[in-house]
Amino acid sequence: MENCNQAENGRLTLEPVAWYRGDLPDKFGLPRQSGLVPQLQGHVEMGEGFRQPEMLRGLEGFSHVWLVWGFSRNHTWSSTVRPPRLGGNTRLGVFATRSPFRPNPLGLSLVELDHIEWEGPQGPVLWVKGADLMDGTPIYDIKPYVPYADARPEARSGFAQGADRTLEVQVPAELLQKLPEEKRAALAGILSQDPRPHYQKDPRRIYGLTFDRWNVRFRVEETKVRVLSIEPL
Repeated sequence: MENCNQAENGRLTLEPVAWYRGDLPDKFGLPRQSGLVPQLQGHVEMGEGFRQPEMLRGLEGFSHVWLVWGFSRNHTWSSTVRPPRLGGNTRLGVFATRSPFRPNPLGLSLVELDHIEWEGPQGPVLWVKGADLMDGTPIYDIKPYVPYADARPEARSGFAQGADRTLEVQVPAELLQKLPEEKRAALAGILSQDPRPHYQKDPRRIYGLTFDRWNVRFRVEETKVRVLSIEPL
């Protein structure tokens, strides 16, 4: 098989090997890191030329995988950025952050590998949990997570010492029943992470989130998220 990554003058041309399919088609509402919403499910469809089961042979023995992917909707970058968790007022070097606006728009996410669907019209499909990816995100590589080499509990975390606070999510029962039962925990997890931009704190503002086939409208009041409506798109 020919290598799709040809080095010319020290440069690589990357082509997707797969695509992520999930419930969030827009950046608004995406978890800010992978693993923050473990209930969020999605799947990875292999691209043409990469649908041979032998390319994934042995991966079923791993519980987690790394996805190397592309920020497909970002086309600019800056040498310094303002991390949201620092209030958007402090500039740090782009390589000291996980900002999506990078010289090479590549991302890295650790996801749980729930199972592999080996047979189907799209070839093998990887069902994963906890991704921080939009529907349609190109995947450039898939690697198994190896705890003895990849986990470093003693590592320093710089300005990112821990996850942001989570909010209490309140959804009226009559609205929650509009969603399939298997989708409810994922929606609550997304909203609990406070999907608003850090500079927007108006408690009167109503936000709209596209989640799978629904438009979810909500308001954030101090430490609570109140869902106001859930309507089909």
